[in-house]
Amino acid sequence: MDKRLQWLDSFEARGSDGRTYQVRAYEHLVRDESLPTGVDHWEPTGLAEYRLADGARVEARPDGKLTLANGVELAPPA
Repeated sequence: MDKRLQWLDSFEARGSDGRTYQVRAYEHLVRDESLPTGVDHWEPTGLAEYRLADGARVEARPDGKLTLANGVELAPPA
């Protein structure tokens, strides 16, 4: 099964360390194999992920907060 990421959005977020981070949101897509060969058709899986501009992962917690691996919490602009 082929998978890929599709860029959805980009926004700045203020970290609990006082720095500003560029966050990018992506959705996971999977190739729909039921269509005839030669036709590229991708369907969303319902999964999303966030990364910083440099590619570092951002964890989206169930409470809606975004955190970095080093524990810095991110808050999108109001």
